[in-house]
Amino acid sequence: MTDLFRLLGGILFLTVAALSLVPASAPVMWGASIAATEWGYWLAIAALLPLIPSRSRARIGKIGALCSVGAIGLFIFPVAKAKEVNDVLPSTFDAQFGTARRAHTRFSEAPRPSPLVFPDLIKPLNLPPVRYEQRTFGAYEGQELTLDIYRPAYVHGPLPAVIVVHGGNWQTGNNTEFVALNAYLAGRDYVVAAINYRLAPRWPFPAGRDDVLSAVAYLKVYGPQIGVDTNQITLLGRSSGGQLALLAGYTAMDRSIRGVISIYGPSDLTFEYQHPAPKNLLDTRGVLEGYLGGSPTRVEDAYFSASPVNFVTAASPPTLIIHGMRDSTVWVEESARLDERLREANVKHLFVQLPWATHGCDKSFGGPCGQIVNYAVERFLDGVTTAPATQPPDRTAAKAKKVGARRAKLSARPRPQSARGQHIS
Repeated sequence: MTDLFRLLGGILFLTVAALSLVPASAPVMWGASIAATEWGYWLAIAALLPLIPSRSRARIGKIGALCSVGAIGLFIFPVAKAKEVNDVLPSTFDAQFGTARRAHTRFSEAPRPSPLVFPDLIKPLNLPPVRYEQRTFGAYEGQELTLDIYRPAYVHGPLPAVIVVHGGNWQTGNNTEFVALNAYLAGRDYVVAAINYRLAPRWPFPAGRDDVLSAVAYLKVYGPQIGVDTNQITLLGRSSGGQLALLAGYTAMDRSIRGVISIYGPSDLTFEYQHPAPKNLLDTRGVLEGYLGGSPTRVEDAYFSASPVNFVTAASPPTLIIHGMRDSTVWVEESARLDERLREANVKHLFVQLPWATHGCDKSFGGPCGQIVNYAVERFLDGVTTAPATQPPDRTAAKAKKVGARRAKLSARPRPQSARGQHIS
C-alpha cells in the first residue's frame, strides 16, 4: 500500500509540475500553472515525501520516487530561470535608462537590492504603513468613477504619481487588484491612484481610455492637494488595463506622462482577434466584440484605434513591458510586436520576458514573477522620474539656518554654501 501511495503521489506532483512547461488551455490548468510556477518551490518540499526511504523495494514505489525527482526539478525551474533574469536585469536597466536614480526622502523604504531576493520567497514582505483615501473623479449616467489614493504615511512634498489601471477583460474587475503593489510604491515616495473605469459592454471603447485620461486631468488639477508632482505621472496597467495605460499614454501627447508600464497587456487587438486564447480558457473574440462593438471586419476602425501599437511615435513616453512567455491568455507575441515598433521609433523602453511565467503570474507578491515585477516597476519609475524628491521640512536644520544667517550678518567674510545634488547609485 505504501508503494501505491508513493506512485500516486509521484505522478500527481509530476503532473502539476509539468504545467510549468505548457501553456494553459483551461481555467483549472491556468490556476494550477500559477501554483506550479510561483509557489512551486513549496511544492518541491512536499514532493520529497515519496522519496522517504521504506523497507519496500517494489517497482511501483521506485517509479513514484522517480516521478517525484522529476517534479522537484520542474518545481525549481522557475526559480532557476528567475535567477538568470536576476543576473542581467539590473545592468540592462542601467544600459537603457542610465544609472541616475530619483533621490528619495530619508523616510522612504529602501529599494529592492536585486530582482530576486531568495529570503523573500519564504517570508512575507512587510508592507509599510500608508495613508489611504478615496475620491471621485468623474460620473456618467449616475455611475461614479472613483480612485483610491495611496501615499506615504510621513509628511512629504510633491511626489511623482502612478495611475494604476486594473485588468478584467474590460468587462470585470476593480481598483482593489493591485493593493499590495500600491502600498509598496507608496512607501517608496510615490502617490498611487488606483482607478475604476467604465466597463464594457455597457460602456464600449473608447470609454475606458477616456476615463484614464480623465484621471490624468484630475490629478493635474487636484494633485497638489494630496502631494502630487503634477509634472511626473506614470501609467501602469495589468492585462486589459495595460492596453488602456498604453493607449492613453501614446495618444495623450502630454509631457507630464513620464512613462507607461504594461504587465502582460494586449497591444494589437486585430492580432489578438486573429490569434485568440484557447476557447476553454477565454472567449477572446467574444470579449473583443463586446469591448469594440463587433469583429474587425465590421468595426475595423475601432480595432485600429484601440491598438496602442498603431500610435507609437518618436515622442511616445518611455515604456516598460513585462510578459510571461507561457501566457496563453494574451500571447507574448503581442508584446514582441510592440517592442519592435518601439525600437523602430527609437523610444526608450525595456521588454522583460519571463520564460516560465503565465498570465497573472504576479498574483504571488513574493514569488519569482512577483519579485521581478516589483523590481522592474520600481527601477523603471526611478529611471523616468529623475528629478530630486522634495524633502519634508527639518525644523532642526531650519533653526540652524537662521542662526547661520544671523552670524553671516555680523561677519564680512563670505561663507561657502553647500548644495544638495542628485543621488546617483
